[in-house]
Amino acid sequence: MAYKKKEIFEKAKEVIPQYKLFFIEDIVSFLPCDKTTFYRFFPPECNEYNELKELLEKNRVELKVSMRSKWYTSNAPVLQMALMKLLATPEELQKLSQTYIDHSNKGGKFNDGKLIIAGKKFASQYENPQTDESSN
Repeated sequence: MAYKKKEIFEKAKEVIPQYKLFFIEDIVSFLPCDKTTFYRFFPPECNEYNELKELLEKNRVELKVSMRSKWYTSNAPVLQMALMKLLATPEELQKLSQTYIDHSNKGGKFNDGKLIIAGKKFASQYENPQTDESSN
């Protein structure tokens, strides 16, 4: 069967908003051609492919905004916590997390405001390290 590139492209642009599609593979499922033909007509570096990706991204953004709005008005604690984690500052995330790991201190842990690395406490960069035994 001979496919017409323009018709395939127009059909792809039509099905994206109609079926709220999010992925290129989903588009191909709704088209009257196979995946090989689709990618031959629209290689990833072409303008048409980029236009289709923009339409998919628009659907993703609309869905994310809608979901966050529902989470905001929900009384479900899990949804409220999920929204808070999306919106929180790094400091707020640390306070919310039960298993927070600060990757900026290379695996050290904080205890009463003091950084502990390999059993030695550092209150600041200017203090000498103390072992756990000597600080008791």
